[in-house]
Amino acid sequence: MADNQQITRQFIQSEPTAADLHHVIQVRGARENNLRNVSLDLPKRRLTVFTGVSGSGKSSLVFGTIAAESQRLINETYTAFVQSFMPSLGRPDVDGLHNLSAAIVVDQERMGANSRSTVGTATDAYTMLRIVFSRLGSPYVGTSTAFSFNSPEGMCPRCEGLGEISTIDVDQLVDRELSLNEGAITVPQFGVDSWYWQVMAHSGFYSPDKKLKDFTTQEWDDFLHKPSCKVKVGSNNITYEGLVTKVQRIYLAKDRDAMQPHIRAFVDRAVVFAACPECAGTRLGAAALSSRIGGVNIAECSSMQITDLAEFVKGIDDPSVAPLLANLRHLLDSLVEIGLGYLSLDRTSSTLSGGEAQRVKMVRHLGSSLTDVTYVFDEPTVGLHPHDIRRMNDLLLRLRDKGNTVLVVEHKPEVVAIADHVVDLGPGAGQDGGRICYEGDVAGLRASGTLTGRHLEHRARLREAVRRPTGHLSITGARQHNLRDVDVDIPLGVLTVVTGVAGSGKSSLIHGNVSGRDGVVVADQSPIRGSRRSNPATYTGLLGPIRTAFAKANGVKPALFSANSEGACGNCNGIGLVYTDLAMMAGVASVCEKCEGKRFTAEVLTYRLNGRNISDVLDMSVAEAHGFFTSGQAHAILGRLNDVGLGYLRLGQPLNTLSGGERQRIKLAIHMAEKSSVYVLDEPTSGLHMADVDKLLALLDRLVDEGNTVIVIEHHQAVMAHADWLIDLGPGGGHDGGRVVFTGTPAQLVAEADTLTARHLREYVGG
Repeated sequence: MADNQQITRQFIQSEPTAADLHHVIQVRGARENNLRNVSLDLPKRRLTVFTGVSGSGKSSLVFGTIAAESQRLINETYTAFVQSFMPSLGRPDVDGLHNLSAAIVVDQERMGANSRSTVGTATDAYTMLRIVFSRLGSPYVGTSTAFSFNSPEGMCPRCEGLGEISTIDVDQLVDRELSLNEGAITVPQFGVDSWYWQVMAHSGFYSPDKKLKDFTTQEWDDFLHKPSCKVKVGSNNITYEGLVTKVQRIYLAKDRDAMQPHIRAFVDRAVVFAACPECAGTRLGAAALSSRIGGVNIAECSSMQITDLAEFVKGIDDPSVAPLLANLRHLLDSLVEIGLGYLSLDRTSSTLSGGEAQRVKMVRHLGSSLTDVTYVFDEPTVGLHPHDIRRMNDLLLRLRDKGNTVLVVEHKPEVVAIADHVVDLGPGAGQDGGRICYEGDVAGLRASGTLTGRHLEHRARLREAVRRPTGHLSITGARQHNLRDVDVDIPLGVLTVVTGVAGSGKSSLIHGNVSGRDGVVVADQSPIRGSRRSNPATYTGLLGPIRTAFAKANGVKPALFSANSEGACGNCNGIGLVYTDLAMMAGVASVCEKCEGKRFTAEVLTYRLNGRNISDVLDMSVAEAHGFFTSGQAHAILGRLNDVGLGYLRLGQPLNTLSGGERQRIKLAIHMAEKSSVYVLDEPTSGLHMADVDKLLALLDRLVDEGNTVIVIEHHQAVMAHADWLIDLGPGGGHDGGRVVFTGTPAQLVAEADTLTARHLREYVGG
């Protein structure tokens, strides 16, 4: 130890070497997306927060330039063979990037759609637990794989480690009143004249003209359950199997979460999933379940709330696994510290929200021995109650203090306040953004006069006069997940905000009891399904009136103005890019040379509408297009997109580039055209700058004033303060939550309540 201290002193006292001079990441001439030739220096081993309105260029700089180039350079160190299995990363549009370190992106992408992946497997906590049980469990049943539900040794043989079995409701597959020729089979891809239908109709086991209800017992059995066999149809030998047999093979053998939406909807209708009777949903075989530590088996450990499991593990003491137990305790404590103590290790990864998934990924890095790494976070406070934001801040600082560079894209003032360095982009969004408005410390930002600087201390006031409800929507006996037999009335005709710490039961209460009712519209942050051709213009129905306007102005067919139809460039099929497969090397996407990325034929681009061609229009921002189309359906759709704060989006921007908050707002814009009475929004402030939150509040007021009911699940204090009515769940998360701890006006919460939400709202409004 003395020698180590002496070595440390020698390094501190020695003159700086060339290696010590690389203390900043240098960005020179960044032009990715809307960035305007941005050049700046970012201090290494410091916490830098990037601020600015949505669309100002934060993500383009942090993710699209710095992180993308770091990851691309790392990928290039691998052989061409290995690179062929990696995603193809293009070189960012930047003159130079210097002194980059390895970048680890901790984003909000949902964790894989695999029902075998759980919180325990994703964090390695279950792996450690398996080893502990293989050493200390009694009776001894074998190595750690004997406790794995993903291994033949450990999985339940009945459900093969999935924890559930399925039975098929035959009446969801067929209409017994019809014959095959009349379309009796209602399964997707089994329509009349389809390949699957032809095999069945011409099998010879029954007549395709006979109604199913008239089938004999033998015909019915052959139709539904006959195992795979060869039948002669004409001169061909074709494999035949019964309908239920085939449905089980082609649909039920696949992971539900990976299915296309229409297939998943069919499976949900036709298949009844129930806990496996053999393993009672634990996924494990009898031997693994028989082994116990302190009277508890591994499945019971996995189903415990993580806070309880952490206490249980602290009670295990055995020198043979002491280092492993120390790591497991640290991991479980980190999950609790990051605000995920209400989860259990057996929670399926695909059911986690974007914010939860990001925090699970973050935990994996907290115990890492790596240092001098660049960690990149995308709004790490998403889904966090103000109470939990302080803990998140501590974790960001811990990563920095280990000698890492931490880059955070964030809007919350609480996170901006802890930054060593702030970069503010703007001043506006889209074409009005992409410039550095300020860089320096937080005190300088407050005094800078920029939009962000002015709003750092901005506080929404409590609503002076609350609106009176026109009725109530009642929820009685709600017991989904951790809800404790909840009875609550949600007032109609007003703005209701549902609050509570993460895991308190907010989403279970609203999505489990309100979302499915008639007249209820839900705008959430789930991914928008679509191809790489999909964009805001196609998704919102805006392209229809635009095509019609071009066709009318030029006396030609509307189909010419669709990149998916007659007007598409023949070279790139209307995508604007040509994808080249380089065999063992990564594929390359290059701009189509024929249309120069404009997606349309040269002839189509000669047609004009008020001096602009169709490519020009699709390259417009929503705000610009709103001024271009001054009336009609296009103007109305663009107006709604503007109202929800998406004025900066380009009409032709691919949908897969939108953030969760942007996806939610684009769905809200579409639903605003419908005659709905109840809107449910889940954290609509995600991705919104402090200045844009005021615009969102004005939009919510407008929806209410038009006679609608608006229910918002939200953590942002400005939205809470603006509510007519609050429903606060808690007092904690998981089994410490699930109760309504307050209902009333925001003023009553601040004046009378003593919940976590009350304390933070009181502090926010200065009460």
